[in-house]
Amino acid sequence: MDINGAVVLVTGASSGIGAATARAASRAGARVVLAARREERIRTLADELGDAVAVRCDVTDPEQVEVAVRTAKDAFGRIDVLVNNAGQGLHAPIDEIDPDDFRAVLDLNLVAPLITMRAVIPIMREQAAGSIVNVSSGITFGALPGSGAYAGSKAGLNKLSAVARAELANAGIAVSTMYPFITATEFVDSIRAGNEAASALESSHAPQPQTPDQVAEAILDLVRTGAEQADLVPERFGGSFKG
Repeated sequence: MDINGAVVLVTGASSGIGAATARAASRAGARVVLAARREERIRTLADELGDAVAVRCDVTDPEQVEVAVRTAKDAFGRIDVLVNNAGQGLHAPIDEIDPDDFRAVLDLNLVAPLITMRAVIPIMREQAAGSIVNVSSGITFGALPGSGAYAGSKAGLNKLSAVARAELANAGIAVSTMYPFITATEFVDSIRAGNEAASALESSHAPQPQTPDQVAEAILDLVRTGAEQADLVPERFGGSFKG
């Protein structure tokens, strides 16, 4: 898909990978719809980008997602790309995971992408074209202690993406999965439980964090090519990233 002139809806667009993806898409000529809960941030970003619309949206709420999609359609007449980026971490051993915390992470990391895909698929079917990129995590490549809840939610997203790709291929809609690794964002600060995750990720043994811009460019490459997946996981951790 040619990103120039495309309408790109990005969830979790108020910071990190979401904001970087919005900026990269805008530089490539896209019209961008910014969806996130932190309204002031996305309105500031929309002003910065110019041809952009900000919509306050909790992606776990189907009604708010419908409003965001309708706002995008009203503003630009179509939706070409959905980037499902909103997410949250949870770090705890299996026997210490609070079920309520786990449900909340599943709701945001797995159920919400289903909600947003359901909202845009009818529009993309009518257009006979579209691209959906679901942002997963390279942590699903291994079995890192403490990551069971978060990795479990993202592993579910991986399968959801794969099935959606098979179901929607004949409709001209490409569904792709992006696997970032350790990225320098606010993500660690927003982990729902398990503050020790921050020190674990920042230890001297961990790889140098990648920038949100690196992930954003990889996401846009998926949009352009329609490839099934891309990862920024270093080879020694089971990925294909050589940088």
